[in-house]
Amino acid sequence: MSTQEQAPFFSVKDIHAYYGESYIVQGVSFEVKEGEILALLGRNGAGKTSTLRTLARVDDPILSSGEIYLQGQAIHEMKAFEASRLGIQLVPEDRRIIGGLTVEENLVLAQVAPPMGWKIERIYEHFPRLAERRKQDAVTLSGGEQQMLAVARALARDIRLLLLDEPYEGLAPVIVQEIEQILLQVKKLGFTTIIVEQNAIAALKLADSALIIDMGQVAFSGTAQEVLENEELRHEYLAI
Repeated sequence: MSTQEQAPFFSVKDIHAYYGESYIVQGVSFEVKEGEILALLGRNGAGKTSTLRTLARVDDPILSSGEIYLQGQAIHEMKAFEASRLGIQLVPEDRRIIGGLTVEENLVLAQVAPPMGWKIERIYEHFPRLAERRKQDAVTLSGGEQQMLAVARALARDIRLLLLDEPYEGLAPVIVQEIEQILLQVKKLGFTTIIVEQNAIAALKLADSALIIDMGQVAFSGTAQEVLENEELRHEYLAI
């Protein structure tokens, strides 16, 4: 087997990141296999979202040291727009739906700059609710529909790694089930995904592997099933 075949699809090596003088991400390391879903978990304030934003190379937090590789390419040396062009797509917790534009205009805008992902009609095949509302002002959608649009907008780009921050946040249980079905579709399509989610059980049922962050450090790394079966671990780090 060649060195390239042995290399992990996505690897994070001892990353450290700060918000101003606040030391948020403290030596986090992990790997993700191609096509795998990783649940990135922890209590509120543990550093989950900060870790995810560091991976996406956004301006805050600031990566001070460590290495991030996507199929051997050094992400830690990139700006956010460069990482996005390479195929790292972040769906933030606040969804960033653009007001004053229709659903379809939000999708088209995502494809203004290359590389392009799914064509709009293919997106509508997988998201029929969005097809029904294609001419509707996007900010008038329900919370669940806005989350669908946020995921669909990411698919409109060329994805190699999908980063989801709290996709179930603020949604009613019945809507959470709809979003779960969408994410199951994403999984079946083979997209490598990292999901940060406060609803740990829902994330673990979707995920293959799990990483628990506590006070900016890795407290556990293993399979999602191991966390589901370990009540003591869940109670200590996830309060469930």
